[in-house]
Amino acid sequence: MIKTKKEVLTVPRSDRRILSNIPDPENVRNLVNRRGASYQKEEIDATDVNEIYRLQQLSLRYETHFEVMVRRARRKTSSDKYYAEDISVTGILVYTQQPHQLLIDEILEMNFTIPGGAMPEGYEAKVKLRAKVVRHFTKEVDGQTLYYFACEFLQPLNEYMVKKRWGISVFMASLFLLVVTLIVMLMRAESVIYFRFNKFLYLYSIIAATFLLSRYLFGIFYKNVPINPHYEPGVSIIIPVFNEEEWIHRTISSCINQYYPVDKLEVIVVDDCSTDGTEEKAKEMIDLIHFEGGRFKTTDRLKFSKLPQNGGKREALVAGVHQAKHDLVVFVDSDSFLEPHAIRNLVQPFQDPKMGGVAGRTEVENKFTNALTKLQTVRYYIAFRIMKAAESWFDTVTCLSGPLACYRKELILKNETAWLNQKFLGQPATFGDDRSMTNYILKTHRTGYQDNAICSTIVPSDTKVFLSQQMRWKRSWLRESLRAFLFMWKKEPFMFLFFIIGLIVPIAAPIVVVYNLIYVPIMYGVFPTTFLLGLLLMAMLMSLAHLFFRKSKLWLFGFIFVLYYEFILLWQMPVAWVTFWKSTWGTRETPQDVLAKEKKIEKQKLRKSRFSMLKIRKMGEKE
Repeated sequence: MIKTKKEVLTVPRSDRRILSNIPDPENVRNLVNRRGASYQKEEIDATDVNEIYRLQQLSLRYETHFEVMVRRARRKTSSDKYYAEDISVTGILVYTQQPHQLLIDEILEMNFTIPGGAMPEGYEAKVKLRAKVVRHFTKEVDGQTLYYFACEFLQPLNEYMVKKRWGISVFMASLFLLVVTLIVMLMRAESVIYFRFNKFLYLYSIIAATFLLSRYLFGIFYKNVPINPHYEPGVSIIIPVFNEEEWIHRTISSCINQYYPVDKLEVIVVDDCSTDGTEEKAKEMIDLIHFEGGRFKTTDRLKFSKLPQNGGKREALVAGVHQAKHDLVVFVDSDSFLEPHAIRNLVQPFQDPKMGGVAGRTEVENKFTNALTKLQTVRYYIAFRIMKAAESWFDTVTCLSGPLACYRKELILKNETAWLNQKFLGQPATFGDDRSMTNYILKTHRTGYQDNAICSTIVPSDTKVFLSQQMRWKRSWLRESLRAFLFMWKKEPFMFLFFIIGLIVPIAAPIVVVYNLIYVPIMYGVFPTTFLLGLLLMAMLMSLAHLFFRKSKLWLFGFIFVLYYEFILLWQMPVAWVTFWKSTWGTRETPQDVLAKEKKIEKQKLRKSRFSMLKIRKMGEKE
């Protein structure tokens, strides 16, 4: 079991302006500060939010703490130890307890290792570069004098990474992706040759490989719908929240602080009767935003409401939709955080009147917490950047994921009653709300995916919580896939074919694994070399695709995830086959969980009562 740890998050140094990304109606401040401005090649178009976001990312400073070895030009033989307090692409702030006299404009050679989580994914690496001292000062910390030196890198970190790591990563990933693809194709050619010996096994092998390779092919060539600066529809963001006191303030802040016109965006927080400090935390952040956001009209655009009783996530979302004044509604999970350009990108596909819903890309916020969150980091990226991107080619994304999804308000209201009262085999559907609503939308409209609409979310870092989450997802996937089968045949034929394959492959996977890893070795004494090689190639596809796009050391966890899936997560599927009508959440006190717990207690009492009666009866017989 993987132990739970304190979440490791990348922490940008706080901006004194908590609403720094909203377009300023009075033009009294710039969106890009001096660090990002140094990367500008020409004047920025105020509507080019993706370029503004790129420059802002380059200018951000991140709070951190790691050792930095500094060697001065006049002392060639030794290095002094400093500690980093913050770091950016362009420079670093270091301190020491010793009164070192580094000089302004002095050139230093710096050696340090950027730990995971100190900067965005991809920067975790050993670094050796030169820097110039631009400022120094002293500060009292806990009664001790610390000597600070602000240093500017002579070569920005992003350019250094391109030469030292990122360029090599892209080249190697591209080369090996090609090699792996060719090997998979050759192995499937072998499956055709030996098809007559075991039709089921080799047919499954051919179908699974074709499905997987096609997903990667379509995903790699996916393109976002470009931003139309003249398309600015009204958007209402709905945040349903239940017992999320740790993260709700950050979610609210990220939703209101968007590159989007002030009069076109509102945020509605709906509390589903939380029992912790969620309401207080939410109201504190809302009051702070109102205090600083007068010229951004936040009092009219940011609202908080509370349900009279706990009704579940769907009830909270629908309550928010009824309060929404705009035609597009965005659902955001209460532990998810939007990037400043997310909404601007997310709405672009709605220029097509038949587009009913659009999903954004979800990344893992606490990716460096432990091995479990690192596994999920690779999985999330491939699931969105490859799998959803591939589905988007056919305007048939099968799940508009909960962390960030946009819908036409009229479609939510049209399907409101059916969604709220949805039952399966007599049991209320309490989870899988995102996949369920997607099915309602797909019956009459298209669904899409915008990769540039980015949010990050807190994923489980505890194994028990993670496994409960995965079981819920498998149950809702089975339930909603059966529903989708009834209308998916009306969609694009090629997409329907892949939908059927995508349904068969996971369901049959446990049978195929048992056959290859247990039955064949025992009955025929044959080591499953081909099957294990196929598993390795599947892991390499996932890992190399992550390396190609993200240029991160976490790509290696793609291999581990495939093994984790095959030997642990896969065996939840047979359980889901026979329990997919269950409605208990497993990790929170929903009404269904409370009812299930009460029934369990009653059964335990009944068993104890029967046991006591039986014991008394036996004692009577003995007497």
